[in-house]
Amino acid sequence: MSRMLSVLANRTYRHLFAAQVIALIGTGMLTVALGLLAYRLAGAEAGAILGTALAIKMVAYVLVAPVASAFTRQLPRRAFLVATDLVRAGVALVLPFVDQIWQVYVLVFVLQSCSAAFTPTFQATIPDILPEERDYTRALSLSRLAYDLENLLSPTLAALLLTVIDFHWLFGGTVIGFLCSAALVVSVTLPSPKPTEHRGIYDRTTRGLRIYLATPRLRGLLALNLAVSAAGSMVIVNTVVIVQAILQRPQNDVAIALGLFGGGSMVAALVLPRLLDRLSDRTVMLPSAAFLGVILLAVAASTWGGVIGWPVLLATWLALGIGYSAVQTPSGRLLKRSAAPDDRPALFAAQFALSHVAWLLTYPLAGWLGAKVGIPATLAVLGGLTALAVAAAAMLWPASDPDVVAHGHAELDPNHPHLRDGGPHHAHPYVIDALHERWPAMRPG
Repeated sequence: MSRMLSVLANRTYRHLFAAQVIALIGTGMLTVALGLLAYRLAGAEAGAILGTALAIKMVAYVLVAPVASAFTRQLPRRAFLVATDLVRAGVALVLPFVDQIWQVYVLVFVLQSCSAAFTPTFQATIPDILPEERDYTRALSLSRLAYDLENLLSPTLAALLLTVIDFHWLFGGTVIGFLCSAALVVSVTLPSPKPTEHRGIYDRTTRGLRIYLATPRLRGLLALNLAVSAAGSMVIVNTVVIVQAILQRPQNDVAIALGLFGGGSMVAALVLPRLLDRLSDRTVMLPSAAFLGVILLAVAASTWGGVIGWPVLLATWLALGIGYSAVQTPSGRLLKRSAAPDDRPALFAAQFALSHVAWLLTYPLAGWLGAKVGIPATLAVLGGLTALAVAAAAMLWPASDPDVVAHGHAELDPNHPHLRDGGPHHAHPYVIDALHERWPAMRPG
């Protein structure tokens, strides 16, 4: 743990990490407050409002992130991150005063659009601050811990505050969180790599997606996104159904089950830095994703025709949390390896959008199956989907995945500056860019 915390010695990263944690806590309180606001506006129909708000959130994430990255690469990162924090604070300030459902939807779209612009830019800044692989790996694990702690702490903090204040004041906590985040970002100087070439809007908008789909390891990551979303959707969508509707247990047990999932994720995040010092990303991520599928299918088989028991549920959710984090946490390393510094924001935005496409598919699938065919069958279908996604990832992501790739440039003039040192056939760390628009065929041996 002390080695992981050593990256906090970097002042810039320390301030950004603190900004992330504070903003996450504020966002968690916003989630609780939105649920209570929806109930005030619609009573028993509140679930429909929240479901629509979540769908709006996913649509904003999928559509806005790539478009935002096309414009933000021209702007100073610090100013842009602060601006999005301030807009989000403004939205949270207005939300307690709305009295129409459509107003909730509009404000949620604005807020989540800012998040879709903020998060990839924030994520792409970290490898520029911590260029060493070991430091960046530890930063990724700390980020995973922050997300898991937010899932545990924010609802608890909100519950404690609601014993002494009205739920409207939770929005105030969200406002404070975003303002503190903005202040911490202002307090440091952030690197803003300048674009190396002028590109049109279409090229900038699709840049990250084209790099993503042209890079074999990232095509594998795309399949792994589907695997983790299938397993994660099972937990997020159906925990309350299993605990309360099937097992007839109290509401507190929903939090316990979700806490076990988050606890498993935290365990994996603590272990991963040392593991990734010795093993490749592929060696960790593919077996971890396969583990998710095995767990889902095994529990489906053991509970077929019956009911999943409380101890089995807790053990399953703990195991799924471990596998989930082991796949999710190293993904930033793949993105860092796969783009030049000025292309990283576009690539992180592509990952942000594509991963949420997977969640947009698996959220309703998990909910519909759980309601129509029962929990064991839902476990089996999502387990099968996870297994298929892992098989696709294994085929798309070559076992041999070196950073330095030998390749040729028959299309370039022999006097081109790129060929000055190595000649027309050379080797260097390979990423998709203006001179390398497709991945070279890998030769056996």
